[in-house]
Amino acid sequence: MREVPILAEAARPVFLRTVREAAPLRILELGTAIGYSALLALRESPEARIVTIERDADMAEAARSFLGRAGVLGRATVLVGEAEKLLPTLAGNFDLVFIDAAKSRYPDFWLGVQPLLAPRAVVVADNVLFRGLVEGEGSEEWPKHSYRTMVLQLREYLRLVRSAPGFRTEIFPEGDGMAVSRRDE
Repeated sequence: MREVPILAEAARPVFLRTVREAAPLRILELGTAIGYSALLALRESPEARIVTIERDADMAEAARSFLGRAGVLGRATVLVGEAEKLLPTLAGNFDLVFIDAAKSRYPDFWLGVQPLLAPRAVVVADNVLFRGLVEGEGSEEWPKHSYRTMVLQLREYLRLVRSAPGFRTEIFPEGDGMAVSRRDE
């Protein structure tokens, strides 16, 4: 059985607090896995609906089953495919976006969700510090080859969100690092 990437226990309080504070009605998630974070978000925001994108069809089916057993599938739309291709097909005004997909594509995801954001949207990205290689004590060394693209793209993501006009970004070290970018419009 393969390991399923879900939101780390240490990062859950930050995620839940952010969802609670955002009080979203429309949520977009990139990287469904089994639907665990989607369920957490829907339970934290009982009026919300979520559109979640998963590239792996088997994983998406597992998520549908999981969300169905939890009684929230009626508030969830699980899309199968590459986020970059599906984002342009969505209608905007998402109050909360949760990015937890291919780490090397976070900068593209950031740019892709911009037209879909509500005026006071919050964008949350998980794993942005990736084992301390992106920022912090272990980040001074050049990352080993297998992580290089991911680490460099996560550094670019943090540069983008920190310099994005109209956004305030906080980085939380819990778990593997979580970036919370709040739109000020």
